[in-house]
Amino acid sequence: MSLAELTITDETLDLEGVLKALASTRRLQILEWLKDPTHHFPPQEHGDPDEHGACNLFIVDKLGVSQPAGSRHLKVLVDAGLVIATKRKGWTYYRRNEAALMSVAARVSSI
Repeated sequence: MSLAELTITDETLDLEGVLKALASTRRLQILEWLKDPTHHFPPQEHGDPDEHGACNLFIVDKLGVSQPAGSRHLKVLVDAGLVIATKRKGWTYYRRNEAALMSVAARVSSI
């Protein structure tokens, strides 16, 4: 588990920011696709889907939006701590931050 995956705890969780990030059908769809990137995206040349996630170009293409719109959705998810971005050979790959998602689920269920 990387340091990025440990950044959200119950004490540091910005629940309002996370809920705003989740208040988008497209961002929810991205999180769903990233559960199983091998199934939802084509083979990647430089990044392992299980280790690095899916390439931003594949995510944007599958969303059917412009590159700036897709990048904005991904940035919101990264800023909320729900997705981890990894730069690799000139590309950016995105994967779910499972520890953060579990922390969010626990926090919401405690309300």
